[in-house]
Amino acid sequence: MDLLLPILYTIVPAALIAATPLLLTAMGGLFSERSGVVNIGLEGLMVMGAFGGIVGTLYFDSLGFGAASAWMGILVAIVLGALFSLFHAVASITLKADQIVSGVALNFLAVGLTVFIVREVFERGQTDTISSGARLFRINVPFLSDIPILGPMFFSRIYVTTYVAFALAVLVWYVVFKTPFGLRLRSVGEHPMAADTMGIKVNRMRYIGVMLSGAFAGSGGAVYAITTAGNFAGGTIVGQGFMALAALIFGKWHPFGAMGAAVFFGFAQALSISAQQIPGLANVPQVYMLILPYVLTILALAGFVGKAEPPKALNQPYEKGSR
Repeated sequence: MDLLLPILYTIVPAALIAATPLLLTAMGGLFSERSGVVNIGLEGLMVMGAFGGIVGTLYFDSLGFGAASAWMGILVAIVLGALFSLFHAVASITLKADQIVSGVALNFLAVGLTVFIVREVFERGQTDTISSGARLFRINVPFLSDIPILGPMFFSRIYVTTYVAFALAVLVWYVVFKTPFGLRLRSVGEHPMAADTMGIKVNRMRYIGVMLSGAFAGSGGAVYAITTAGNFAGGTIVGQGFMALAALIFGKWHPFGAMGAAVFFGFAQALSISAQQIPGLANVPQVYMLILPYVLTILALAGFVGKAEPPKALNQPYEKGSR
């Protein structure tokens, strides 16, 4: 126990921090896919969010906002992600294009556009690094961090954004499953024709779902860039969006299931980073630990824990009067 606890005190906070952008992005994917629109473009939306979060933080820091700059940057990322998701919404809902192709195109567009802007504005391949005064800092939660064993694991050296993300997951569960809005959202994802006959505007609800996915994924990208990377480049977001999508599928399109899957993938990421400090894993070639999160993602998507049933109308464009 004396050897295990110090390891857990290192890995558990790191896992929760790594899970935060995955959880936020998965919540966004839940809104989109519960409305019946596949969103493979979560990766691209995270890229736009990371770009907007860093550029917004740099801008507001230059205006003297100080510690509030990071929060303003996250707000910029939310707006930018929601607006950028309209490309996917228009293509897949209004124009009835293939939703998978539209999402893949969104990913390519996001990386190409942001890299081009960065090179034009900063005249190199990455943005400036945000100053220490504008960064988010890890905190110890008063009183809770003093709880023996649990306190150092769950309430010490963790960003506020992590607690916000987990609170938002509970809020998303309430909105999706306990409110009239959530019922309408789920109905257009399960049986859009029946929803239409009840007076629900199917395409409008799907637009809202996709834009909410952009807002959440944008915040996820911003949180990752601000807390982990510190700047933005073309390779800042590499695979996190796909891992968030895997967490959503792994969690069977349910907020709490996605939360558990995000923590699971976050733990894998934390383990890959901290493996050299853990007895028994220190001699494992680092490349094996670095690919561990992606191997687990593949296993999850391959149905390692059973078949997940998506919303029935997922990836089905709706035309009024169609069955």
